[in-house]
Amino acid sequence: MKIKKMTAVVLALLALGGSIAYAGNVPDNEVYAGAYILSFDTTVSPPGLSGPDTVPGLDAKLDNATTLYVAYIRRLSPSFDIELAFGYPPTTKTVGVGPATVGSVPYNGVELITAKWISPTLLFEYKFLDDSYPLRPYIGVGVNHTVFYDRDVTAGGDAVTGGPTSVSLSPSTGIAGTAGLSYRMQDNWYAHASYSLANIHSSAVTDTDGVIRTAHINFGPRAIVVAIGYAF
Repeated sequence: MKIKKMTAVVLALLALGGSIAYAGNVPDNEVYAGAYILSFDTTVSPPGLSGPDTVPGLDAKLDNATTLYVAYIRRLSPSFDIELAFGYPPTTKTVGVGPATVGSVPYNGVELITAKWISPTLLFEYKFLDDSYPLRPYIGVGVNHTVFYDRDVTAGGDAVTGGPTSVSLSPSTGIAGTAGLSYRMQDNWYAHASYSLANIHSSAVTDTDGVIRTAHINFGPRAIVVAIGYAF
């Protein structure tokens, strides 16, 4: 499904949810903070960079990362919520996967690139059961937008590419999904746990003294969230 179609579907769902009136004593707003535990199922196509003087078949992966999770949730009805979730921008590290060396240069397991990213996600969520149950499972679908910054090629990456190298990463917009549990502990305090997936991809371009190489990266992020929230 193309991005424009996915966005249209999500906006239609949001409009539907916003049209559901709800009158009750349960607070309409929740804020959460906790841990964002990230892992990645990275694929690079073609394997490694393509361009002049490149070694075919070199692959890469992203190291796991943990960062701060913050979110705002707006209650639309007893069953429907809208969530805007952020993670404090983590520094992610790309490491080489493949042969131990490229020529005489170490490759496998060597840190090649570091980058930070801002990655807000807007989710439309459906909660099962009703407010009389303290523990409520939920599922959600939405849109993620990711922007990369502070992109740096390490000394190990420069050695692999043949000299001082810069890298750019295009922004990404893609569909996201989540499933989780919300638990009302007491009064207006909640605990929250979830597992999420998102389609985050980017076109990478490296420049080594005018030698341009490219690759398409699908990051395949998977996030586990454990958080505490307050409703008001």
